[in-house]
Amino acid sequence: MIHPHQPQVGQKELAAVAEVFDSKWPGRGPRTEAFEAAFAAHLQVDAEHVVFLNSGTAGLLLAVESLDLAEGDEVVLPSPSFVAAANAVVAGGGRPVFCDVDPRTLNPTAEHVEQAVTDRTKAVLVLHYGGSPGDITRIAELCRRRDIALIEDAACSVASTVDGRPVGAFGDFAMWSFDAMKVMVCGDGGMLYARDAGAAARARRLAYHGLTQPTGFGYAQVSPRWWELDVPEVGRRAIGNDLTAAIGAVPPRRLPELVARRREITELYDRELAGLADLGDLLTPPPLPEGHASTYYFSWVQMPPGIRDEVANELRAAGICTTFRYAPLHKVPACGAGELSLPGADHAADRTLCPPLRPWLDDADVHTVAAALRKSVEALLHR
Repeated sequence: MIHPHQPQVGQKELAAVAEVFDSKWPGRGPRTEAFEAAFAAHLQVDAEHVVFLNSGTAGLLLAVESLDLAEGDEVVLPSPSFVAAANAVVAGGGRPVFCDVDPRTLNPTAEHVEQAVTDRTKAVLVLHYGGSPGDITRIAELCRRRDIALIEDAACSVASTVDGRPVGAFGDFAMWSFDAMKVMVCGDGGMLYARDAGAAARARRLAYHGLTQPTGFGYAQVSPRWWELDVPEVGRRAIGNDLTAAIGAVPPRRLPELVARRREITELYDRELAGLADLGDLLTPPPLPEGHASTYYFSWVQMPPGIRDEVANELRAAGICTTFRYAPLHKVPACGAGELSLPGADHAADRTLCPPLRPWLDDADVHTVAAALRKSVEALLHR
């Protein structure tokens, strides 16, 4: 089976884990701090603004919790998002309000966001679909003008930039995911960024039970009575550790190489499938705007809705696993959207299919996927 996402971990990651074992301390410690510092440098910010966590979802939860939402407060987010985003809003005491997206890019524009903003809106939680930055510059300007907090779900956008500025640095908060399917892999893990250093410090406390004073073998300095607890507000345990940080510290050195290969594969798909547009509205992603750099986390192709599911199942039977990310949340009952018309999101959700995309997919595999996709589409369109 050719899978959509599959991590490549090897001897370097194994050696990094061995070093942690040799240190006799796999918990949060010096390697976690080093990883935070390296990621902060990647974002062009100071290390005090980032917190390494046990998942990207934990980052979303802490970002929303930092808003101190009251009953009835709303958070606007694009409907095609991972369910963790809506869950974080609900868990933080808010109400998710879904906005529409461009049907080709699956990213919202500033106009889409503004149409969903009300007097109760406290934040916007925007996803960068497939690693493409989208309209983030104008959305950030909108949020500043309306005095609304901006959270960037940059889970898939670790190398994305706009005019050289890293995605994630546009908002008040941002998070990245390092789970087994991402470009940078820790096994599980995530990073939270907060523009305000005080908000980052609070998130760090909340991620470790609300403790103001860290305790334990992994810390160089503790209080004289380290067993006593100072917990001004209730938190949870969501911290990252040296074991996962050591694994995660390996990919950044290869990030340009990994992203370059993802771009090559994306462009190869685009070339192989370009001719299919003549067969009936079958489209590859539009070109990136000038100044935008993507992480190329997803590649996708759009086709008439009547054949998309059949194509996916025929490819799976042929040993090629495709997917569609992300199912529109305004149609998920648990998200409480009710009857909502979002034509761009609905259009994309009925037509979009994501083929396999990972750096160690060789050109022969890409040709195999593209040929199978072409054959299936042609047959179904002409039956």
